[in-house]
Amino acid sequence: MTAGMHRPRKHVLVALAAVASWSVVFAGLAQPAAADVQSKQWYLSAMQAEEMWKITTGEGIKIAVIDTGVNPSTPSLKGQVLKGLDATGAPGDEHDDYRGHGTNMAELIAGTGNGGGLRGLAPGVKIIPMRISDTEFQNENSVNARDAEDAIRAAADSDAQIISMSFASDYSDQDERAAVKYAQSKGKLFFAGVGNNAEEGNREQYPAAYPQVVGVSSADRNGKVSEFSTNGNSVDIAAPGSDIPRWCNNSFKDYCDGDGGTSAATAIASASAALVWSANPDWTANQVLNVLFDTAGRDWKKGDRSAYLGHGLIRPAMNILKGKGDPGDPDISPLTNERTNGSPASPSPSAPASDQPAQSGKGSEADETVAAGDSKAQASGDDGAPLSLILGGIAGVAVLGGVVFALVRRRGAA
Repeated sequence: MTAGMHRPRKHVLVALAAVASWSVVFAGLAQPAAADVQSKQWYLSAMQAEEMWKITTGEGIKIAVIDTGVNPSTPSLKGQVLKGLDATGAPGDEHDDYRGHGTNMAELIAGTGNGGGLRGLAPGVKIIPMRISDTEFQNENSVNARDAEDAIRAAADSDAQIISMSFASDYSDQDERAAVKYAQSKGKLFFAGVGNNAEEGNREQYPAAYPQVVGVSSADRNGKVSEFSTNGNSVDIAAPGSDIPRWCNNSFKDYCDGDGGTSAATAIASASAALVWSANPDWTANQVLNVLFDTAGRDWKKGDRSAYLGHGLIRPAMNILKGKGDPGDPDISPLTNERTNGSPASPSPSAPASDQPAQSGKGSEADETVAAGDSKAQASGDDGAPLSLILGGIAGVAVLGGVVFALVRRRGAA
């Protein structure tokens, strides 16, 4: 390969298209108005958001959103978005969202709900946007081929405590890996979506697959892993990702139904971490993550990881409302079992995720279920109560699809 040339890297936004929803089955059905969108955010009641907000809304926490940009002018984000970085080098800046995706992620995290818009799980959080490019944007503009790596480093150097990245790539890259390690060295808690290709090859996705990144899978409103959610060793925790409303496009006129995929799950996991960190401001990133893992909803042995849901379904209310969760050693990463403060590493790596029984590409009911309400696969919380009750017992059917936004990104060879 000659100097100056770059090979293409497949990159996806880890969100599903709107065709994977009931609403598009009926021709001519109107898209939901902004005033109706909050009623579709089923996970807020399931996660006891209103109760948590009486204690903390995530105030004092900043989250760097590495995405397509964040529009600070939507009713739900006014006053919520700070200055960030446009890593693309193209016209516009980090506040020009060319796809609508980054703004959606920001609203899921920190939206105030004003004007009938999306309500964020952590509305006290401030967003630091870091804009990177996708294929269509590249085709229309001359862009920085290293924008993702530059954005990660900028996020690491920013005031953000948490990094949320709802992009995924099939390829590992040494520069991106180095940037991720740099972010960890700066004390950041980094969440990324594991991808939506479980039914299309189930390839491991980056940056979620890097050891220093919390890989987030998607769960549906029954607490089961979403059928599209990529599974394997990169999965560390699960968050709601099915049936999550989103902006239809970058005109910001209407919200659409559909599956948010592991994009939405990543944003909700990041917001969950912000709530816990805000309530425990003296903790390190390692301690916040330890508590999220410790209190996750599961019906398997604590410390084991499911290839589908990781440590289980994220439940920040267990810490905020009940004071549960062991923060552990402030300097030991629960992802790698290594010290993150520069001292010698622990000799024991974290155990790989269990893939039993994974021959069919799907786990058992025990593996997949976190909050099912039926008697066949009833999961239990740490206090003995069924998770279906702890999480609100939301019932419903998610229509799942395999259509994703496939976006090829020009990235340098590893």
